Amino acid sequence: MAPLPYDDRDGWIWLDGDFVPWRQASVHVLSHALHYASSVFEGERAYGGEVFKLTEHSERLVKSAASLGFDIPYDVAAINAATRATIAKNGLSDCYVRPVAWRGAEMIGVSAQACRPHVAIAAWEWGAYYSDLRLTRAIYDRPAPNTAPVQSKAAGLYMICTLSKHAAEAKGFGDALMLDYEGYVAETTGANLFMVKGDTLHTPIADRFLDGITRRTVIELAQARGYEVVERRIRPEELASADEIFVTGTAAEVTPVRAIDELSFKIGHVTQRLSEDYAALTRGQSRAEAAA
Repeated sequence: MAPLPYDDRDGWIWLDGDFVPWRQASVHVLSHALHYASSVFEGERAYGGEVFKLTEHSERLVKSAASLGFDIPYDVAAINAATRATIAKNGLSDCYVRPVAWRGAEMIGVSAQACRPHVAIAAWEWGAYYSDLRLTRAIYDRPAPNTAPVQSKAAGLYMICTLSKHAAEAKGFGDALMLDYEGYVAETTGANLFMVKGDTLHTPIADRFLDGITRRTVIELAQARGYEVVERRIRPEELASADEIFVTGTAAEVTPVRAIDELSFKIGHVTQRLSEDYAALTRGQSRAEAAA
């Protein structure tokens, strides 16, 4: 059965301060964002009706927009309230949430000084992002920090991710492993990566790509268990000596990697424990935040 297209569903989308029927939530074809990628977004998961670390996500949305040179016309508290209202309006509990902000159609051309910012929030049920994850080397590398706002969740930065993921899927893999501009391990097209050696976790320094909220959470969980976490540059050939490899992200949560090209990895006790800890934390914190 083919999945429902995202423009033809029942439900409500929060758009510029009001709820509109799902099918009517549209933008003009001459919106600046469509032509010049002047848009930013967040990916969030709600557990029991409450988004995990909602304020951090809303703050990052505002910061990402600022890095692209426009201000979101709502503060973090208003975005938080709109997010909760969107989940409730759609009668959802465990779900995925997608806030997005973009420049409108007042101007067309590289300059966008007069374009009005817009904000929308949608939510829907969405299961596991990955299943039986196997990676292959991406056809593109992450850009250098002096060539793009790499710490933002800007839509334009995902163009090479889409191309790399398509190429990986064409080869029978679930996703692609991206390197940075100097040839070090960076991330997948949509998740951060951890390498386990014994009871030590190694993960790339997140100064050349997005420092994921889930990534930081898992580092805290690992340290609470007594695992050492080392953030450093990792050469791709080092992955062959790993005992376990897993990825983290809002959509991915904590997902073990079974293979990278010809390399195979087991699902070990470190990955399993951190996956369980993350599941317990997300549901526990969502209940606490909802009661606050």
